[in-house]
Amino acid sequence: MHSMLQVMAADGGSFDASVVLPESGSGPGIVLFQEIFGVNDFLLGKARDLAALGYVVCCPDVFWRIEAGVSLPHDEIGLQRGFTLVGRWSQEVPDETKVSDLLAVMSQFGADPRVTGTGVAVMGYCLGGTLAYMAAVAGEPAACVSYYGSGIADQLGAVGRISCPVLFHFGEQDTYIPADQVEKIQAAFAERPDVTVRVAGGAGHAFENLLSPMFADPAAAAGSWPVTVEFLGQHLPVGG
Repeated sequence: MHSMLQVMAADGGSFDASVVLPESGSGPGIVLFQEIFGVNDFLLGKARDLAALGYVVCCPDVFWRIEAGVSLPHDEIGLQRGFTLVGRWSQEVPDETKVSDLLAVMSQFGADPRVTGTGVAVMGYCLGGTLAYMAAVAGEPAACVSYYGSGIADQLGAVGRISCPVLFHFGEQDTYIPADQVEKIQAAFAERPDVTVRVAGGAGHAFENLLSPMFADPAAAAGSWPVTVEFLGQHLPVGG
């Protein structure tokens, strides 16, 4: 089941968020943040995977301030278009506005009657992995799952503001996120037993995106997904 939620931004605008429901029609909530490809078949597929576990999943249109409704294909043209969009979004939208939009989604989705429990988790891939981290810093989600978010190593000064459990996934051979950045993240959270930094051996960037031939790593994805499912089940239990 798939519907749309209109999110009211703090500065008066509004943007869409796709909501995918489990068969029960309600459950714990997860805000799922997009890659640079937008809210496309990969992201909605992941939302359906999470909904099959019993979660209500919200996929906000992050790029709405520069271009609404972005959904790009997983090819070289789509990749370059995605880089262009994220570059514009990074330059044209102030950081405080980006964070304000993330918090608006978390708050309004969390208040949706279909969302059960006392809080929502945040999760994301690539760009979305960084956004999930930013949401964990600025808000108070129930949990955070961040897949290969570039730029996190540059935001470690905010580690002390994160109060929720976090699961980070990185690829050992990620050409976008050097190993020294992952090591900095590991060091920053070394005293946090509720934070796991998992590095998939031999995997590159975006290894869980099986719809993208240039990135897909089925073996790494098969190893990472059960870890995410277990983590979510522990910190955001369905029926709990």
